[in-house]
This record gives sequence, structure tokens and C-alpha cells, in this order.
Amino acid sequence: MDRRAHLIERFLRYVAIESQSDVRATALPSTPGQQRLAEVLAAELRDLGLADVVIDACATVTARKPGTVPGAPRIGFIAHLDTVDVGLSPVVHPQLRRYEGEDLCLNPEQDIWLRAAEHPELDPWIGADVIFGDGTSVLGADDKAAIAIIMTLLAGLGPQDRHGDICIAFVPDEEIGLRGAKALDLARFPCDFAYTIDATEMGEVVTETFNAASAEIDFTGVTAHPMAAKGVLVNPLLMAHDVIAAFDRAGTPERTAGREGYVWFHDLVAHPGRAQLKAMVRDFDRESFAARKRRLAAVVEEVASRYPTGRVACRITDTYGNIADSLGDDRRCVDLLFAALAEVGVTPKPLAMRGGTDGSALSARGLPTPNFFTGGLNFHSRYECLPVPAFEAACAVAGALCRLAPDQSRT
Repeated sequence: MDRRAHLIERFLRYVAIESQSDVRATALPSTPGQQRLAEVLAAELRDLGLADVVIDACATVTARKPGTVPGAPRIGFIAHLDTVDVGLSPVVHPQLRRYEGEDLCLNPEQDIWLRAAEHPELDPWIGADVIFGDGTSVLGADDKAAIAIIMTLLAGLGPQDRHGDICIAFVPDEEIGLRGAKALDLARFPCDFAYTIDATEMGEVVTETFNAASAEIDFTGVTAHPMAAKGVLVNPLLMAHDVIAAFDRAGTPERTAGREGYVWFHDLVAHPGRAQLKAMVRDFDRESFAARKRRLAAVVEEVASRYPTGRVACRITDTYGNIADSLGDDRRCVDLLFAALAEVGVTPKPLAMRGGTDGSALSARGLPTPNFFTGGLNFHSRYECLPVPAFEAACAVAGALCRLAPDQSRT
């Protein structure tokens, strides 16, 4: 079986294991399917002869492939086990189709179509094999394409191949706050630098991500019957509205792009006595990020002062940091990644990611971890898909990273 076939076979096998994360859960992992997938991967790593294979109760899997070149840099690969919950089915029905640039019926029973005119991102892949779902779920290429790439890479390395130690980590619950990467014991992942292989189209390289924080604002009002409400009733819905209204609509996700940050009020649960408003704060620049958090806290305080008989409590928690802020002067991981892209003939597309990866959490903990593409498209949607040539190219880049690392230590 060639590399292409191995990649496809592994990917289809992994997406068959339901592993949506659940933001409402407090346990790690948040869902049992992630533990099942972790057990499958741990068994496969042992069968491949890797050393130090460990799986823990948090569904974190770590392993190490010993190097064949003493003194070569130790590189790591990390991928997440969970798939995102966007209100679609957790059950994935993948299908390998040749894309001809025409409207594609993904699901005849439910009349779900991918309209070619609405998806120009697929134009470069006309005539290519593409893995789609059936429109009832996300495909799961985020991030099971990465898992398939890593496992196929390891299966293909033999004693004749030159590489340093290769460290592996599969972690849960990336989609709900990078929980697994934050909990990862770095002693079990003893690399000099690492890479996530997560989302993004072919060629994309991420060395910058947002700084991110989440906010929960609790409003406690005063209930009263409307006939006796004047001067008594404090409506928590209006308290929340006052906070939202204090922010310019131009600073929301739907009105920003590129390197522009935002404050996004994305969830409100309320009844006559209480309300909870949730927000996300994002910015690439650390000073602007800090200013946005201060602004949110100040608005909440000002709104609270308008309602002396009500109560307002605000909690702002940092979620992850910008990878770029953690790289410092050691650019080996970045230089090696661009060298690997050149080695396999992939044109790099540097991307300041308007989001984060597990690498954002690891970089903040002192382990530089940039990201490169899986080749997938339309992540977090029913139209998520994975062009097979891009999938193969990502695997080739991972192999080149391992192959080129020993030479880097002498430059």
C-alpha cells in the first residue's frame, strides 16, 4: 500500500470514531469517544515499535521514536483528538469523490448540495480526489487529518532514515479552550520544538495567532410584578444590553479581518432575575489585547454603577497567547519549516491566524510550536473537505522536517 492509500485508509478509520468535544463538560477528556480514539492510537504506536508510549486517564497519548542521528534536534508533532461541535451530527459519513468543478450532491436523502459557485476555494482541485462528508456533520479533518499524517509518517520511517528523536502527543479538547495542551506534561514530550498540523489550506504556515481571552459576566437583577415595578425592577437583560451597546459594532468578528482584533459577545442566557453574558477578546498585539480587556472590565464597572440595587460580576480569563511572542531569537523551528516546504516544492503562504492552536498554549509554556497545513478546507462547517493531493503534501512536509532536522544542527 502506498503513502496515499495509507493516509486515506487511516483517516477514514479515525473519523469513524465519534470524538466531538463538549464545552459543557468539566472532565478531561470531555467525551468518552476521545478516550476510545486515544486507546486505538496508543495500541498502533506500540505496534509500530515506538518507545515510551503512555496513555493517561485524560486521553493524552505520548510516545517517542528514537533518533538515528545522535545530537540531532528533537522535534515534536502534536494533534488533537476532538472534533468541533457546531450543532451537527457527531457521526461522520466520509466519501471520496473526484471533484469536477460542478455542483455536488453530498446527501441525496436530505438534498444537501455543495454549490460550486459558492465554494471557489475548491477551484484549484478540479480534477482531483477530495474527501467530503455527507453534509450532516463536519468531516473531522480538523484534526484527524493530522493524526493520519503523523501515524503514516511513523509507519514509513525505517532504520535507514536519518532523523533525530521524534516526539508525539495526541491531546483532547483543543476545540474547547486548548484544554489538553494546557494539561500536557511536557516531561512526556521532551522535544526542542514542535509542530501542530491543524486546519488551513495547502502551503499555509502559522507563526502568529491571536492572543485570546474569554469573559463571563453575571448580572443579578431585582424582580417585581410589572404593576409595582417602577423604581424597583432591575432587568438583567437590559444590564447585559447596556454592556453590549457600549462597544462599536465595527469591532466584531463579522466586521474585522486581517490583523484587526475584536470583542465578540457570543452567548446570552437570561431570565427575569439573572443573566449571563459571554464574550471573547482577541488581538494579535499584546498591548492592544490588554487594552481591550481593560476596556471590557471598565464598561462592566460603569454599567454596574447604573444599577445600585443589582449586582454585576465579571471574570476575564486568558485562553492562549500569540505564538510569535514566544519564539524569541531561536528561529530554528520556523527556518526548518520553510526549508521543508521548499524541499517538497510547496509554496509557503504565511498566515496570521485569526484563532489559535494547541501550539499557542505550548508556545506560551516555553515550547515553540508553529503550525502548518493539513490541506483541508471549510473547517467547522458541513462543507469541510480534504483534497487528497494537499493531504499528501502535508505528509511530505512532515517527512521533510524529520529528514532535514539533523543537518540543521550543523548550520
